[in-house]
Amino acid sequence: MAYRISSMKRKVTLKEIARELDVSVSTVSKALRNSKEISQDTIDKVQAFAKLYNYRPNNIAISLKNRRSKNIGVIVPELSHMFFTQVISGIENIANANAYNVIICVSNESFQKEVINMEMLANGSIDGFIIAISKETQLKRDFHHLREVINQGMPLVMFDRVSEEIYCDKVVVDDAQAAYNAVRYLISTGCSRIALLSTPDHVSVGKLRTLGYMNALQDAGIEFNENLVVKANSDEECEEGVRKMLKYRVVDGIFAVNEIFAVIAMREAQRKQFRIPDDISFIGFTDGNISKYANPPLTTVVQHGYDIGQHAAMKLIAKLEEQEPDDHFTTEVIKTSLNLRESTKSLTK
Repeated sequence: MAYRISSMKRKVTLKEIARELDVSVSTVSKALRNSKEISQDTIDKVQAFAKLYNYRPNNIAISLKNRRSKNIGVIVPELSHMFFTQVISGIENIANANAYNVIICVSNESFQKEVINMEMLANGSIDGFIIAISKETQLKRDFHHLREVINQGMPLVMFDRVSEEIYCDKVVVDDAQAAYNAVRYLISTGCSRIALLSTPDHVSVGKLRTLGYMNALQDAGIEFNENLVVKANSDEECEEGVRKMLKYRVVDGIFAVNEIFAVIAMREAQRKQFRIPDDISFIGFTDGNISKYANPPLTTVVQHGYDIGQHAAMKLIAKLEEQEPDDHFTTEVIKTSLNLRESTKSLTK
């Protein structure tokens, strides 16, 4: 048999072995462990191939899906945003109903912490991952840790912040459309000088929501003004940007890509004696407690984080239970809605 892998020195993965021998990743994993479920002929072929190409399991994915722990690893960038706690609740609901446990780690927006968390969880205690990648990971565009777990046969589901470079199941919201709808609502209430509070473009959700904002302005015939855009990496940067904008620019509406940025801007506007919503209307993303109890309560784009978590868990468990093929991936888009509160004016008649 003429194998197609050309380099003896290059690290070979479980997926490559499976592809070359025309068997499943699960079969390769079991054969390497001399499982009685696999025929001796298949075991001999797999082990001979692995020895020929000097296969070694990667330390980031030692726990393969055939060494079942019934644990799901969840890595989120932070917990201060209500959205991520809602997603975790949805994940736990589906996981517990299917007799899986959930182990949660927080990357704190750090690439290194994200990699460390993944290595720690993959070392024999996790069957698969659900992850929203950190801002620093998106900035660095280094996804080697994600590729390694996938190449070793471990299922991965990404949500919210995803990378198109990684082939896996994903659950997202219609970010661009949601931002478009929110800005169009502001326009329909009479706003024409609408500011945007966003994250830098390397953060996928910020980039998409910025696109939706710009498209809404364009479709309404409103000229885009870059001086009305604040792109911040932190709450402090957002506050400083809003302070400068309200000092030098006249705005009558502000759309923020998360609820914290929106409430920071509302507070700064109130300090400067602007009336909300008479002088400035506000819409944020994520319908959390901060939005509900803000003064005035904040109109928000509802992401339905609980539903996102449920769908992400269902996708992962389907892979773990072999209800879905290992190489079949889908991206599910959860539709958002707009929860109107007192931070925006009523529709213009």
